Amino acid sequence: MFLDHKINFNSTYANRGMGLENDINITNKYYIDNDIALIYKKPTPIRVTKTDYKNMRITDGFFETPSTLDYNGIYKGYYIEFDAKETKSKTSYSINNIHKHQIEHIKRVIHHKGIVFLIVRFTSLNKDYILKGEDLMEFIKENDRKSIPISYFEKNCYKVDIKYAPRLDYIKIVDILIKEK
Repeated sequence: MFLDHKINFNSTYANRGMGLENDINITNKYYIDNDIALIYKKPTPIRVTKTDYKNMRITDGFFETPSTLDYNGIYKGYYIEFDAKETKSKTSYSINNIHKHQIEHIKRVIHHKGIVFLIVRFTSLNKDYILKGEDLMEFIKENDRKSIPISYFEKNCYKVDIKYAPRLDYIKIVDILIKEK
């Protein structure tokens, strides 16, 4: 006999320790398997300099070029690109965690009319937010602060809740971003 019960991931935050990237990867697999969107994690460009063929291992290499953002793909004909960021802070997210080349890349995606954002996880608060690329650029331009306070996220960003499937349903927010274009 089967028990009919539901697990409420929103209230229990079950499995929160899995990591933001893992949650996004699970979500992206769901989107692909259900023909919703094609979003992939971009590999970091690495130049291999030494290999141990006997043990099938790379023993030495270096990052060839700075990576841009973690994920990209297509949804409803729109180019999507975003990065996953985590912080243990309960009060703010440090802008220093966004590399200069990533900021420049975000500007380029905005210029070419793509949809670009950060998914920021406040691990200590069990909260995930989507920060639009345009809002990030505006915050940096208008503030001397070295961090974005949690109050800014609460007021200006989109909250994304963990659930069973899709795990971190950010596409619902992308639908809102498309309507804003």
